[in-house]
Amino acid sequence: MSKIELLQGTLDLLVLRVLQAGPMHGFGIAQKIHLLSSDALRVEEGSLYPAVYRMERKGWIEAEWGVSENNRRAKFYELTKIGRKQQVTQQATWERLANAVGQVLAKADQLKG
Repeated sequence: MSKIELLQGTLDLLVLRVLQAGPMHGFGIAQKIHLLSSDALRVEEGSLYPAVYRMERKGWIEAEWGVSENNRRAKFYELTKIGRKQQVTQQATWERLANAVGQVLAKADQLKG
């Protein structure tokens, strides 16, 4: 399967959505997105961590050091109250965009004339 490129801002939404399940370290976030997308999306460290740090600066998530399942020290990220609101807003925007794109794709053949 070919790699799917994420639209700008989509990674933030995916990270916020995955973190609704609870605190998770960076590698776990990337794994969860990969798993939930049925292997279609692979988030690389070079994309994930800048996004996570940006969301942390915006107050959408907060981080705390802990121990991972393989007994390694890791930073665990958790949604804040502001982050929960941001996730709801971004998801609604995404759903409107996806619906609009779907309508264009479905109706484009009607334009032939």
